[in-house]
Amino acid sequence: VQLQASGGGLVQAGGSLRLSCAASGLTFRSYNMGWFRQAPGQEREFVAGIRWSGGSTYYATFVKGRFTIDRDNAKNTLYLQMNSLRPEDTAAYYCAASPRTTVLSQLQYSEEYDYWGPGTLVTVSS
Repeated sequence: VQLQASGGGLVQAGGSLRLSCAASGLTFRSYNMGWFRQAPGQEREFVAGIRWSGGSTYYATFVKGRFTIDRDNAKNTLYLQMNSLRPEDTAAYYCAASPRTTVLSQLQYSEEYDYWGPGTLVTVSS
């Protein structure tokens, strides 16, 4: 299984970025997916999750209204549209895949995920 995140970079506060996560080696449409992030010196934290069908999503409180998680099962790709970026959004962003059928809110827990990709770095300047 490979999950490859891309789309990170340097952006000014208030700007936007769209992250992508290309999945291979798994039946993507059968997996719930999530985005997490980890800032330097801090613990990894949940950002957003999405059901296998794309019909249900779940967000961390601090990104609601600014970030949108989406997926294209035909392209085996997960997305994270990030708008109104803030300096505190600076972090490495990771995508993860969960094969479990679970309550939507459980997607916030890293233990639900079996597969992780390497992060893509997002830096937001003030």
